[in-house]
Amino acid sequence: MKWSECKKGYEDFLRLEKSLSENSVSAYVNDINKLIEFLNEEFKKVPPEKVRLPHLKKFVEWLNQKGVSPRTQARTISGIKSFFKYLLIEEKIMNDPTTLLESPKVGRKLPDILTMEEIDLLIDSVDVSKPEGQRNRAMLETLYSCGLRVSELVSLKMSNLNFDQGFIKVEGKADKERLVPISKSAIDEINGYVEGYRKGLNIDKDHVNTLFLNRRGKNLSRVMVFTIIKELATKVNLGKKISPHTFRHSFATHLINGGADLRAVQEMLGHESILTTEIYTHIDKDYLKSTIQQFHPRS
Repeated sequence: MKWSECKKGYEDFLRLEKSLSENSVSAYVNDINKLIEFLNEEFKKVPPEKVRLPHLKKFVEWLNQKGVSPRTQARTISGIKSFFKYLLIEEKIMNDPTTLLESPKVGRKLPDILTMEEIDLLIDSVDVSKPEGQRNRAMLETLYSCGLRVSELVSLKMSNLNFDQGFIKVEGKADKERLVPISKSAIDEINGYVEGYRKGLNIDKDHVNTLFLNRRGKNLSRVMVFTIIKELATKVNLGKKISPHTFRHSFATHLINGGADLRAVQEMLGHESILTTEIYTHIDKDYLKSTIQQFHPRS
């Protein structure tokens, strides 16, 4: 059994049956590539069906020796487990070698958040005298106002804006759609961008319905949004390492601290599990426990 054939089948499985995004598929495949690199380096090519627990334990040691952090090790091992589970489902192997494979203990990592003053500082620092300035203000307002992932921001469509009702339709992970309220300030910034910078672009025919565009009239990349935010943080001497996701963390935290219901925040963030919402929003465990007791049918 060849690794290339197994990887191809696994990729199809992740895309078609798991409905994962291309970024997620690439991350999982990269985990397998790391394992193949290790096996070729240490054991002179071991086929998938011959991989055993001792090989995998050595693989974890190999990752550790390369200075891979415990958190990244844990994520990589999760990917390896997913791959062998797939092989077992497809009956390409008879036993799962990852059953007893342990991941390194990873402490809970709370995300950084911005204060309201810091968010205002960043947005106000956008140079609106530049052509793309109004677009950047609109993006930051939308990130914070709606708690979007950066992938959701860059894929927002004009047809999914329902400003009359105060909602936008967001296409989240696994193509799941949700309605998210949008603030008046974000609506005003988007309208200013659409009537100004966007209207003056020569828009590519494939991106006519895409909201946020680059100067070539095509959709913005995730990397560009990261770059814009990092440059603004440097400009105002923020002193924090931030990313587009920081706005999402801040959105959720500010809602919870203001007394919003955890279940409502879960819906707006598009989380499948309320436990994920708890991690993102730094909720007190007693609050989490009482909320789950209130909503879980077995409580």
